[in-house]
Amino acid sequence: MRKAIFFAASLFLGLAATAQELPIPRESPGATVRQSIGISSLEIAYHRPAVKGRTVWGGLVPYGQVWRLGANDATTLEISDPMKIAGRDVPAGKYGLFAIPGPESWTLILNKRAQQWGAYFYKTEEDFLRFEVKPEAGPFTEWMTFDIYPEDRDRVRIGFAWEKLRFSFPVEADVDKIVWSRYDAALADPKAGWDTYLAVAQYALQREQRLDEAMVWIDKSISLQESFWNYETKARLLHKAGRTKEALPLVEKALTLSRGKAPKGYQDGLEQTIKEWRGGIDG
Repeated sequence: MRKAIFFAASLFLGLAATAQELPIPRESPGATVRQSIGISSLEIAYHRPAVKGRTVWGGLVPYGQVWRLGANDATTLEISDPMKIAGRDVPAGKYGLFAIPGPESWTLILNKRAQQWGAYFYKTEEDFLRFEVKPEAGPFTEWMTFDIYPEDRDRVRIGFAWEKLRFSFPVEADVDKIVWSRYDAALADPKAGWDTYLAVAQYALQREQRLDEAMVWIDKSISLQESFWNYETKARLLHKAGRTKEALPLVEKALTLSRGKAPKGYQDGLEQTIKEWRGGIDG
């Protein structure tokens, strides 16, 4: 049996150079599913086998053996930033995603060697993480499928379905931490432009974080180039700080600068803001 596996693998490797120039159609087509989490990305690449009337669990896919979680190349899971997978910290990178199916529970494996043909060259010592999932019965699915479902701003759930079985597991990212790390690096660049300072100040305002620093950033943006965007943002920062009287002239200037440059709906919104803020002061 091992000789047959070795021969098949050797034949595949020997044909690799030719296959790069002459693609070969696969019975189990390749697929990719990708999802953003904040400014980060999560991607699963796999090949989709079909049931074709076969006994899958305990038959085509034996229990107790490492499986590539698909067909052809091993399935891969790639994250652009550090995340938690099934509650465990995982560095950014690309991993092989394997499984050891069982009748009651499965072991899922993140392996540090992403590019593998099947599980023929899989090595336990290259595992980064193992965790358990409980499969459940579900509607019949002819072609094996991965999906990624957003659950909230920082969390998604990866779902797997094939034949009459399905399971899922969570992936989480600390969105604010990742964003601020990226933004702080951008601000440290001496070539950072007015729009960079504006974008970071707007994020601080949106998240109600680092608001004192946001005032410094928006002043820097205005000093580099005046625009209705940065005057409006500074006005809203002042209003948030309870300094509406100081904010009013700035939002009025934003309205003036927006004439002929922004849609009427934007200007209508600024006019409504001015009306509400004046009413609050007069009241």
